[in-house]
Amino acid sequence: MKVLVACEESQRVCTAFRERGHEAYSCDVLECSGGKPEWHIRQNVVPLLNGFCEFTTSDGIRHCVPGKWDLIIAHPPCTYLSNAGACRLYPRKGQLDIERYRKGLEAKAFFMLMLNADCDRVCVENPVSSRIFDMPMHSQEIQPWQFGHPVTKKTRLWLKGLPLLSPTETVEPTAPYLPSGTGRKDPTKYGQTSRRGGDAIQRSKTFPGIAKAMAEQWG
Repeated sequence: MKVLVACEESQRVCTAFRERGHEAYSCDVLECSGGKPEWHIRQNVVPLLNGFCEFTTSDGIRHCVPGKWDLIIAHPPCTYLSNAGACRLYPRKGQLDIERYRKGLEAKAFFMLMLNADCDRVCVENPVSSRIFDMPMHSQEIQPWQFGHPVTKKTRLWLKGLPLLSPTETVEPTAPYLPSGTGRKDPTKYGQTSRRGGDAIQRSKTFPGIAKAMAEQWG
């Protein structure tokens, strides 16, 4: 299959599909950190979503997709959509930050481009969104502890033409992956990352167990 993994610099999902023999490409405006530039497209993903496209991977090689993608898995940015940022959306009780709200609407429009891409099989992944953005109903919610990682981090999947993702290795969660609220609580009680700026990319990386399940069940 030809697989596009949108908004992925880690290449974890891309690599999982490559290991199963699929022609998968990660795409992000950032350079890849997964060590496979020959599988990475560094550009805005929007022109590629509907297939029938040409692109150059980070190793300088030109590629062509003569038809639609067989599968798109997308991880659009959630900074302005996530319910975790509600305290910034409403800096004071009853007072909406209009600029942040505008950015949230732009993020939703980008999300919808991926969900509505001309592809028969699509998965769009995001955390729980703020209600104010009236996101479409998700297909399912998954947790890392259902796929071998003993932490909690609720993630929603919006699926088109795909079955629900089945848990592969249920383990007992020991801590949240992220601190809640402002993150002023004891950091030793949390998982591998914090909410501070430098960890934003780390927070967004797909858990390997989830990436493997996607490749095994949807590939």
